[in-house]
Amino acid sequence: MCGIVGCIGINDPVKYLIEGLKELEYRGYDSAGIAVMDEEDLKIIKAVGKLKNLEEKVKKVIFKNPFSGIGHTRWATHGKPTELNAHPHKGQFSAVVHNGIIENYQEIKKRLLKEGVEFISQTDTEVIVKLFEYYYEGDAFKAFKRVLDEIDGAYAVLLITKKEPKKIFFAKKGSPLIVAKNNKEIYFASSDAPLIGYANSAHYLEDGEFGWVDDEIHLFNENKEIIPAFKPLPSNKESAKKGGFRFYMEKEIYEQFDVLKENTLGRNTKDGIKFDELDREFFEGINNIIISACGTSYHAGLVGKYLIERNAKIRVDVEVASELRYRDPLLTKDTLFVVISQSGETADTLETLKMAKKAGLKTLALCNVDNSSIVREADKTILLRAGIEKGVASTKAFATQVMTLWMFANYLGDKNEYDAINEAIEVTKVDASIHEKIKRLSKRYLHGHGFFFIGRDIFYPLALEGALKLKEISYIHAEGYPAGEMKHGPIALADPELFVVALLSKNILFEKTKSNIEELVARDATTLTISSEYIEMTDDFIKISDANHPMVEFFEMMVITQLLAMEVAIRMGNDVDMPRNLAKSVTVE
Repeated sequence: MCGIVGCIGINDPVKYLIEGLKELEYRGYDSAGIAVMDEEDLKIIKAVGKLKNLEEKVKKVIFKNPFSGIGHTRWATHGKPTELNAHPHKGQFSAVVHNGIIENYQEIKKRLLKEGVEFISQTDTEVIVKLFEYYYEGDAFKAFKRVLDEIDGAYAVLLITKKEPKKIFFAKKGSPLIVAKNNKEIYFASSDAPLIGYANSAHYLEDGEFGWVDDEIHLFNENKEIIPAFKPLPSNKESAKKGGFRFYMEKEIYEQFDVLKENTLGRNTKDGIKFDELDREFFEGINNIIISACGTSYHAGLVGKYLIERNAKIRVDVEVASELRYRDPLLTKDTLFVVISQSGETADTLETLKMAKKAGLKTLALCNVDNSSIVREADKTILLRAGIEKGVASTKAFATQVMTLWMFANYLGDKNEYDAINEAIEVTKVDASIHEKIKRLSKRYLHGHGFFFIGRDIFYPLALEGALKLKEISYIHAEGYPAGEMKHGPIALADPELFVVALLSKNILFEKTKSNIEELVARDATTLTISSEYIEMTDDFIKISDANHPMVEFFEMMVITQLLAMEVAIRMGNDVDMPRNLAKSVTVE
């Protein structure tokens, strides 16, 4: 989720690069950097941390006649947030910025090392510029194309070189990149916002498109030159940041497809799950796992329990961090202690991590923010790669937490569910017709005396999460319940003013869950069923894909419950992004 900018042929490229990176800092703020062509010189300035650190360094640099440049704000994937690992990465005469993951970088790096090529970073990106210079024989575009033919994975790439200083080379596959033109001024960015005020229209690059710019755009697809398809840019920066959506939460729900692709890149492979962050020796002697988390992260942990116990046959206990820290728990050294946090600063979770460390347990963090307190404290970390989440009610962070736990379960159990994981990502693309149906349905779910979300197995934690989303932003009372537990008390509340959202899986306990729904319908509860199997008796029904893996059903239902909560809240006139009494990062007890 890094941010990229670039420009050529403008009066003050440094200003555009810095201002553009400010608009993209939400995509990553571990480090930032720019590379500028200044007469015959290629100047590279980088800094760790927030963009203001780069700004201060740039103020101290004297530029003579800068005419082009590229910039990057980083969300670390390979290598820690250091200046050496920050972009742009340089060779002897070139520099590159890159968003995405080069899956085969290690084999390329090994080959180049044998050829005497030196590397200074831990990143996958550095192989792009080193491979480019290795192939350069007088024709920069030819060398650039050879690089593109060799690298696998996802990327948005900008490359500049002193060998052909009046050009910027670009390519896009799986990561966003936009090119815009204003007379002979040409601009690049990862999203609309940096371009507004500089150009009125832009070409949104499609996967497989590449080329170079000088004072024109030379665009190719499969070695055939094509004409850019310019579209108008939004006129409002804030609207552009939201991508035309009404709320950041809505944008983040729609982003989950791209975010999950980024989360699984280089990890979910045809040969099984690979985590660069982990090694098998770390898990020697581990017989149990404790997962500690709060709120949405706790619900993700509950999903992880089902998956790890099913796939890896390791006992898992999931603990509410605010309870665990004040108990006197049994912490034995054959236990792996896992903490889950979007921000990495969740106070209760952090304290349980310190408690586990003090007891001598091995610790692992699943976190979205590198260099956060939890990441610094844990022995090992798997980064979620969700990007910044502005909506207080978590959506894409939850999606990446669950996906990471699913991959982790496969990693521990040596299982390969490559196709199922990719299918699960695919169903998170929001279906416009389903969203429209949810908008219409939402008007009948506003005035009851509360909601029950029900499900079994992995769909029970999803019911908890669906209820949490609804109450966070709509302020309507909602509970998640195991479907089989309704008859042990809660069904006493059933009447037409009780709203029930039933998560009915075709693949797990279908008949039993269906019976639980029938029990509620018989008592006049107003029921919305989400399933691939049509249930005639219920008041409302949302059909999902007919999938053979329950996790594919899980991710599609997840999107629907998120949209339902949002649409109910919008109808009630609430501020979806900033619900009352809540904060994004809970750094207090």
